[in-house]
Amino acid sequence: MSIKVDLKIFLFMIIFYFTKQIEIYVALMIFALIHEMAHLICGLALKFKPTSIKINPCGFQISFLISASEYNANGKVKLSIKKIIIALAGPITNLMIAFIAIIIPKFNIDTVIYANILLAIFNLLPIYPLDGGRILQEAVIIKKGKQKSYEITNLVSRITVIILTIISSITILYIHNIAIVIILAYLWYLVIQNERYYRIKKNIYEQVEKLRKKDKCYDSYYSNKI
Repeated sequence: MSIKVDLKIFLFMIIFYFTKQIEIYVALMIFALIHEMAHLICGLALKFKPTSIKINPCGFQISFLISASEYNANGKVKLSIKKIIIALAGPITNLMIAFIAIIIPKFNIDTVIYANILLAIFNLLPIYPLDGGRILQEAVIIKKGKQKSYEITNLVSRITVIILTIISSITILYIHNIAIVIILAYLWYLVIQNERYYRIKKNIYEQVEKLRKKDKCYDSYYSNKI
């Protein structure tokens, strides 16, 4: 399994260090690693093979190799359900840690509770490729198919980040915290990247549809000839 590091993480560390928030950032990254290990264990339990783990400014991202047999016509819904279960494993783990920290006085540390609740909420946002965005995409695949899932996931991601921008713009007037701006900027980065990916996929689907229609025309032509 390969390990990739997004160099923007060092920029984040410098910013949080000079804004005297490095301790909470380190705590977030530690619990983000535990969050990702939950994804890994769940993926292995469902017989997916991990191929890489990426360290990015807001946590970690693991990729799995999925066998071709998982994509057969009868197994597509099961595959989406498995992906949803894996996506949920991380946030649920964070919420469990926060709950344990609340009920057990020995572990009742504000930083632990805050970091895990924040990670759970952040990752459940319906923005791809966060866990919430992945859950949304797989749920739409089950109901409406893969092509429609890209369209809906991309639209919901954009609407969500716009709403968060409006809320954050108001919040930052009262809470002078640069971390809000940094996280928001990163979310916009994810949405823009996803927008590019969606356009590529949309173009591929359109080209395939054109070829399909063209083939139908040829079939009709030759059947008339015969």
